[in-house]
Amino acid sequence: MSENPPVGQANSVNEGPLAPLHGEIPSAPAWFDNVVSIEPESHFVEVEDARIHYLRWGDKTRPGLLLVHGNAAHAYWWSFIAPFLARDYNVAAMDLSGMGDSQWRTAYSMDLFVREQLAVCEDAGMFVPSEPPIIVAHSFGGFVTILTGALYGDRLAGTVIVDSPVNPPDRRQGPPPRDAKPHRVYPNMAAALARFRLMPPQTCDNTYLVDWVARHSLKAVEGGFTWKFDPAIWQDFSIGDTAARLKSTKCRIAIFRGENSILMPPEIGEYMFNLLGRAAPVVEIPQAKHHVMLDQPLALVSALRALLADWNHSIPTRRL
Repeated sequence: MSENPPVGQANSVNEGPLAPLHGEIPSAPAWFDNVVSIEPESHFVEVEDARIHYLRWGDKTRPGLLLVHGNAAHAYWWSFIAPFLARDYNVAAMDLSGMGDSQWRTAYSMDLFVREQLAVCEDAGMFVPSEPPIIVAHSFGGFVTILTGALYGDRLAGTVIVDSPVNPPDRRQGPPPRDAKPHRVYPNMAAALARFRLMPPQTCDNTYLVDWVARHSLKAVEGGFTWKFDPAIWQDFSIGDTAARLKSTKCRIAIFRGENSILMPPEIGEYMFNLLGRAAPVVEIPQAKHHVMLDQPLALVSALRALLADWNHSIPTRRL
């Protein structure tokens, strides 16, 4: 393996000694029940011999907004955010190959993930309106989207990178290699949920959201339940030069970070701000850790709405 992907910088399931979820899941607030009651459409698109799954909300005649998850995660990490944005956008949340309900591959690459993003945008009708789509992506999905913006930014209206740290050369980028062991099969849903972890390890007050994403991380198999993501994704995988790609972005870009994120402290936001010529916003979500949509979902919605409204009524000052 030439370079390790930032698995520790994304969402994952881990069998190690991390604190599991304890106690009863409290009742969810009304806003959550209301938004998840809005059923999205479920679609698949074929991308180089793999079926890629995505969810879609809203009017297809509106500008497109693609939401992309982090490592070992899935589209449902965005399912309680997307309906808030569907009033103004044709919104899709995708599963990258090897994750969620998308098909597993024999090998993965950043270029393949980029092509999957564009294929979902195409299949969801996002290149039909005169306004090109915007991609909003969290953690590992942000690294994919940085590459998409560098290669195909001329096809996009912008990208929003959520807590995906582009580190300076002296800051470690990824974890040690991990064995691609087959997932354990748990006898029932409760046993599996007890093993769900957030990576990097963190607490989250909104346990109803953690429960929601955990349940959608599992699939029924013979003998019980197991995790949906492919444990072999990161074998012989290189994430590439994220700093060079960030500087090469060909469209508008904004950086979001959690105020208390251990992966993206203020100095990393400042480093990325400088890479972008100090001409792209770095937005801090108060009281959020790395998993911003779990920690502060409504603050994230408000920040996205404000940014997108500004982009819709302003001219970029950054030279593209």
